Amino acid sequence: MPKMKTNRSLAKRVKFTAKGKVKRPKAYKGHILGSKTKKRKRHLRRATLVHPTDMKKMRRLLPYG
Repeated sequence: MPKMKTNRSLAKRVKFTAKGKVKRPKAYKGHILGSKTKKRKRHLRRATLVHPTDMKKMRRLLPYG
């Protein structure tokens, strides 16, 4: 059976936790930051976990994670 390919664009954007969950950065931190509050921007800096309903897609895109 041939090797499965990892989706490289996703692999560069996410990391795996020790228990195998997928950690991702939050969205809405790229531009138009003047209208966002300091508190909102501070919370956007922190990473979050991928929702369990999307984990099946992540496993398909990152088979060796």
